[in-house]
Amino acid sequence: MTARLEVGRLTDACALLQGFRDGTADPVGVMRDHLATIARLDPVLNAFSARASDAMDCAEEARARWADGTAKGPLDGLPIIIKDNLVSTGLPAAWGNAELASRTPTLDELPVAALRAAGAIVVGKGNTPEFAVEGYTGNTTFGTTRNPFDPALTPGGSSGGVVAAVASGMAVAGLGTDGGGSIRRPAGYTGLWGLKPGIGTVQRGRGLPQVLLDFETVGPITRSARDLALFQSVLAPIPDVTNRPLRILAVSRIKDAPCDPDILSSFESTVARLRALGHSVVEQPLPLDLEPLGEVWTGMAEIGLAHLTRIDPVVMKTAADKYQAMAARGAARSAVDLYEALSRVFTLREAVRGLWGFDAVLMPTAAAPPWSATQAYPDTIGGQTVGPRGHAVYTGWVNAAGLPALAFPGEPMNGLPIGMQLIGDHGAEAMLLQMARALDR
Repeated sequence: MTARLEVGRLTDACALLQGFRDGTADPVGVMRDHLATIARLDPVLNAFSARASDAMDCAEEARARWADGTAKGPLDGLPIIIKDNLVSTGLPAAWGNAELASRTPTLDELPVAALRAAGAIVVGKGNTPEFAVEGYTGNTTFGTTRNPFDPALTPGGSSGGVVAAVASGMAVAGLGTDGGGSIRRPAGYTGLWGLKPGIGTVQRGRGLPQVLLDFETVGPITRSARDLALFQSVLAPIPDVTNRPLRILAVSRIKDAPCDPDILSSFESTVARLRALGHSVVEQPLPLDLEPLGEVWTGMAEIGLAHLTRIDPVVMKTAADKYQAMAARGAARSAVDLYEALSRVFTLREAVRGLWGFDAVLMPTAAAPPWSATQAYPDTIGGQTVGPRGHAVYTGWVNAAGLPALAFPGEPMNGLPIGMQLIGDHGAEAMLLQMARALDR
């Protein structure tokens, strides 16, 4: 097992790029260090489901470009990891599935293409639970991914392979997806920064079928706030915004849902921190009834898997039994069931418009700290029995609403990171990134 890592001591992308500019670092040396770290740590953490064979060749090309002043773009020479539900040239987009692991795409999904065009070097694919519909990271094809801070624990999911690699020094940054909290919760469990963009902010295309409709968006996962802004600027334009005090709604609990006491303590520290930065923070309940969404949430993934079965039955034949069962339940649902679920989603989107006069909503990223790496979810939180989504009560509604959200480190407890999130109104990604920079000082 690995020792617990000091994540904050790892060099971020902006510092590496400065080294490339001034000659104190070069892409070949950086790549060599990252590949050595992969060789040392991945046998323990199991972050990668596939490794690129051309990483060092790409680093040598990047070094030559930096040497003659023709850097390819703002990310030239940086080693990154791509979540394994995103399509990239020459590597399977396995999605945790054995059949997909046998297929090798010959193109990049649009967000991956954008990072490559900016010079980023893909070192491999980050492991994910099959079909990326659970909050831990493990599958029958590639096994279980573990948390760098304690390998007995999960890094969360479904972007668990990406965060394990970035937090442990096996990649400088990563690209993940968030369909119900899959960037924010894993980033929180590993002391990282993550952005779940709002619907339509980062263009998608040429990828795998969607099982979560438009709920799932693509965003960066990094070691610093400035890196987060850098990578997001490549994925989508970031408009200028005025720096001003914000009015923030702070929501520590979702009705009677339990939350771990250490997370609640870190939340209160975050409230105090935001107030010290000059923001107005109002602590009160979320003015939303989330029960109608909760009643149909699991059914959305089931219907999505049923559709995947129809368009690519070979994939589902190799899937784990529980996902085949989910697909069967989805196939048994009617068009009226889907219409009812979508009606509830549209009602929610109207209800959040304008964020009730607030600029942002503060919440924890998760209700539970990391649990055993081999369990799909914690069955108790704060002494209360919970189901599969008990740890995830703070995130899914944001996806259904289509809102952007920033994941950032809160005050750690018991040597483990704790994540917080700021949720903005539609189009608020630039404001959230500005807040990130203030929080990272």
